Amino acid sequence: MDEQVGKAKPAVSFEYELFEGDPDHLRTVVATLTPTLTPTSPWIDPASLNFKYRIGRGPFGDVWLATRHQSAEDYEEYHEVAVKMLHPLKEDDRQEFVRKFERLFFKFRRVYGVGWLHGISIVDGKICIAMKFYEGSIGDRVAQMKGGKLQLSDVLRYGIELAKGILDLHSLGLLVLNLKPSNFLLDEHDQAVLGDFGIPYLLLGISLSNSDMVLRLGTPNYMAPEQWEPEVRGPVSFETDAWGFGCCFVEMLTGVQPWFGRSIEEIYHSVVIKQEKPPVPNGLPPALESVINGCFEYDFRNRPSMEDIIHAFESSQNDAQSDGEWLGLGSSTPAGKFSSSGYTTWYLLKDRLQVGDIVRSRKPLNARKPQAMDVPEGSVTGLETDSDRDGFALVKIPGERNPVRVLVSTVERVTSGFAVGDWVSLKGECRKHSPDGILHSIQRDGSVAVGFIGLETLWRGKSSDLQMADAYYVGEFVRLKANVLSPRFEWPRKNGGAWTTGRISQVLPNGCLVVRFPGRLVLGDESNSFLADPAEVELVSFDTCPGVVQKYQHIEDFHWAVRPLTIAFGLFTAMKISLFVGRNVSAKLKGRRNSMRRDGNSQDGQSGGNTAWLPPPVANLFKEGVSTASAR
Repeated sequence: MDEQVGKAKPAVSFEYELFEGDPDHLRTVVATLTPTLTPTSPWIDPASLNFKYRIGRGPFGDVWLATRHQSAEDYEEYHEVAVKMLHPLKEDDRQEFVRKFERLFFKFRRVYGVGWLHGISIVDGKICIAMKFYEGSIGDRVAQMKGGKLQLSDVLRYGIELAKGILDLHSLGLLVLNLKPSNFLLDEHDQAVLGDFGIPYLLLGISLSNSDMVLRLGTPNYMAPEQWEPEVRGPVSFETDAWGFGCCFVEMLTGVQPWFGRSIEEIYHSVVIKQEKPPVPNGLPPALESVINGCFEYDFRNRPSMEDIIHAFESSQNDAQSDGEWLGLGSSTPAGKFSSSGYTTWYLLKDRLQVGDIVRSRKPLNARKPQAMDVPEGSVTGLETDSDRDGFALVKIPGERNPVRVLVSTVERVTSGFAVGDWVSLKGECRKHSPDGILHSIQRDGSVAVGFIGLETLWRGKSSDLQMADAYYVGEFVRLKANVLSPRFEWPRKNGGAWTTGRISQVLPNGCLVVRFPGRLVLGDESNSFLADPAEVELVSFDTCPGVVQKYQHIEDFHWAVRPLTIAFGLFTAMKISLFVGRNVSAKLKGRRNSMRRDGNSQDGQSGGNTAWLPPPVANLFKEGVSTASAR
């Protein structure tokens, strides 16, 4: 129906002076001209596009300045447009992209925070997307400003306009994934609009001819960690755009591009491996500083939503002065600090409890230890909220006479036996992705979203399709199952060929395990961190090891130095025992010699020349000595 009805092009407004009898008192009237030509299809005739010259180049293609000619029975129009010409795609992939675009085209036109789209065309086998041409961008404005940065008041104003546009795209189920100041366009009223409506997201699942494009979906300097390898470290989600938004905010305020001067490989190593974050300027309003720091959480579940960002920006506008400084009057936006269970405030605000919900104690993030106050499953009978959008809940627990008053942040909603953060698996066989994953959301009607290894985006379905799976936590030891011959990810082996045991150091949002091997000695730049599919591993503990040898091998897995220390300790113990035995034997021999000497002296004093007990040669000497003495 959207494709048939469509939405008319934006009306053109102009002013004129109305004469009402008095030439000295003309009335200014604003007139609106609504074009009669209303498109019913997103398709543009390639012949109507007159390309002039290229004005930009990005990771997905080139941007050209062109003129579009439109005609009707009563008039003709010429529009100056910017045409995004994508890199060549295979025929099947091109048709898939076009189908996605056609399905969303008229919805895009209802999003006023996005650049006005004219339509789509195919030129020389390349997809061309035409949109209104805007004279400048925030990136241009930053480059032109003295000191290379914008005032805080302008950054807040632009940020609110852009965040609302991003939120509108999110409401359509779209992610932008390519947020950067050069894509923040400025219209004739100095209002910011998005110059990219989510082309990287539309390209998900499509094979790309450019090898560099396969590795990333966006511009490296603004990409979130999960964006680099969405099938492995993902999936990408709405909070992925929060990272890019934070990068743009830092650049607008400081004039310095995040990771400026670094290569793609260096940025990947800093963001994904070392988990570094762009520096946030000091001296910002507390709410603003908190929400921007939250944008750079490695686990996207702990990042703020666009609603949180808009709330923080709007509340900080009262703190900003015209000169770009701020008054520090405080804000009602909650700080995004971690709770004792490892969650940020932004995570906890994403699910609002209602009276009648079933709740239980919230599990710590990726950890086994429960909350200090254990609340079994109970029903919410009342809510006490405050201005910080948090508060207390009254929970009626079966068997208890009175409801228990608990902090909302300490309990989690349970629906159909599942809660956000649970480890789940799909019922039945699945070959496209790992069968085990982590539950990201569950609605009260049973709709769920799950992160699985092998999927770039969240899997969506019903809770009836899921079942509970074995959970894994940071600090546990795991190894590949014996029946896994070809694992999804590389995994080290021992000298005998058996799989090495490692320790979980991190659990990614899709259930992918980051495992380190403390029992494995590495030299140089060799990595000691590997990834694992939770469906391919098994837990290893001291209690589960069947024999003494296996228990000792498990002890060795705690650190590579255990075996050298064991050997050194064994050698040291052997030396100590040898010295101890040697000293005892020496002492006994010495004592026996002394005893024999005393016995010999005693016998010599009693019998004089009795030498029967001595060896013959020695006895002869004594005999000779006696004879000599007698002769004398």
